[in-house]
Amino acid sequence: VQLQASGGGSVQAGGSLTLSCVASGSLFRINDMSWYRQAPGKQRELVGYITYSGTTKYSESVKGRFTISRDNAKNTMYLQMNDVKSEDTAVYYCNADIWRLPGVSNSYWGQGTQVTVSS
Repeated sequence: VQLQASGGGSVQAGGSLTLSCVASGSLFRINDMSWYRQAPGKQRELVGYITYSGTTKYSESVKGRFTISRDNAKNTMYLQMNDVKSEDTAVYYCNADIWRLPGVSNSYWGQGTQVTVSS
């Protein structure tokens, strides 16, 4: 199983960007999916997550600006970033708890995609 994050790039402050995270390979089910980010010189932090049924939770720093969604049929998670700020500049990583077989859970990470916000 592999996770592939994409959609990063450069965007001006106040603009929008959408990231995607696709899981591929032999799997039974994807449970919680999460977005993390790591800014230069800082620790990786949780941006938010979405459960299999679609329940979401966000960090306070992005609440009201970012939206996480998923398409279970496509094994894909999205991060819609609106009203971006310079402090959103970071490498964004996706993480997923995946059952390759029923009840056999493992955590997988995507490779990261760079988001740079310019003022």
